[in-house]
Parts: sequence; structure tokens; C-alpha cells
Amino acid sequence: MTDSSFWNKLEEILLTAELVIDRPKGSAHPKYPAFIYPFDYGYLKNTCGGDGNEIDVWRGSRKEILLDGIICTVDILKMDTEIKLLVGCTDDEQNSIVEFINRSEFMSAFLVKRNL
Repeated sequence: MTDSSFWNKLEEILLTAELVIDRPKGSAHPKYPAFIYPFDYGYLKNTCGGDGNEIDVWRGSRKEILLDGIICTVDILKMDTEIKLLVGCTDDEQNSIVEFINRSEFMSAFLVKRNL
């Protein structure tokens, strides 16, 4: 399998499933109100991510629905790891999202950019 095959399969899921934004830019995290979402955050309906819930998605400011990369996370409170899709995100937005996640004392993340 090639790298492009991996990205193409992820993009197929993205384009097939309904994207639901349940935490719009500027909203507070439901359990941690000090964490304000810097960009729209949601999930792909009827999918399954690493934590048993739907696949998480960060939605950036670009209009096109394009999978730009993924963020790999580890959460010691939930004792899980997962990936979060980055859709329509500029490079600056991608970096801001990683910084946002890494501000948590319980989570850590790194970015994998897609070479388009």
C-alpha cells in the first residue's frame, strides 16, 4: 500500500460520511470550560474512531473539503490514542490545533501533513 492509498481511503470516508460540527469555533469544551475551540470541531457521523466514538474532525477556514493531514493523539485520562482529521486547514491552522491540544496536561499530539 502506498501513502496515497492511505490518504485516498481516509478521504473516501470523509466524503462519504456526514460531517457534524458540534463544537463551533469559539465554543468551550463541555468538561473543561477554559479550553476554547480555536476552529470548528466535530465528527463524521456513523464512523468509528480509536476511542469507540465517531472519527473526529477539525475544520479550518478554507472552503474546499480537502483532507490536509491528521493529528495523532494520546490521552492519559481516557487511556486511548486516536487520529483526528484536518479538513480545509491552512498550515498555520494545523499548527495552532496541535498547540491547542498540547496545552492539556493529559493529552499530547503530533501532526502528519498530507503531501498534496
